[in-house]
Amino acid sequence: MFLIVGLGNPGEQYTKNRHNVGFQSVKFLADRHRLDFNEKQHKARIATGMIRGQRVVLAKPFTFMNDSGQSVSALVRWYKIDPASELLVIYDDLDMPFESLRLRANGSAGGQNGMKSIIQQLGTQNFPRLRVGIGRPPAGWDTKDYVLGNWSREQSEKLPALYGRVADAVETFLTDGLTLAMTRFNVNEQTEKKKRPAATPNADQPSPPKPNAADAIVEQ
Repeated sequence: MFLIVGLGNPGEQYTKNRHNVGFQSVKFLADRHRLDFNEKQHKARIATGMIRGQRVVLAKPFTFMNDSGQSVSALVRWYKIDPASELLVIYDDLDMPFESLRLRANGSAGGQNGMKSIIQQLGTQNFPRLRVGIGRPPAGWDTKDYVLGNWSREQSEKLPALYGRVADAVETFLTDGLTLAMTRFNVNEQTEKKKRPAATPNADQPSPPKPNAADAIVEQ
């Protein structure tokens, strides 16, 4: 059995945030395989079923980002998951170009507070993760406002393809293993940074307001 976790913040006001790309990605994966998030367990909404012949649990913790580890560690224990081979955590990365993906077998949290919480609660850094690039904010934007802001119109048009690539990467991880998934989907970050310009604000998207739950939100 595999546990696939998307990180994000619960609540309607955060649904379309860049920071919720983990939630958005596992929802796309669930829809592709006709799975429903109709259960609540260990402070998470979960969808269970089969993907490419593998039994999976898809999870969206509703603890808020900074406390994601409470839910993830409880699910790992409940389902007797081996974090090193059966857990995959999907989350946003501000320092990667928008649309880029990077899988890793282990590593530090890299300043992502949701991952910090998971590492602390699991007591190990040795578990696979899939980072989804959201790009850097435009000049003059506050970093937190950008991360907690909704996708721009230009970005939104590209999201279905991005979610599709994330789903493809997860399916490859499930069927062929992490190494092959890394080979197929990881990008050269330095090359991508040269190819892709920084995000630019659209006329239909002003700088977003400060969130009300700032003390519960990750700062990157």
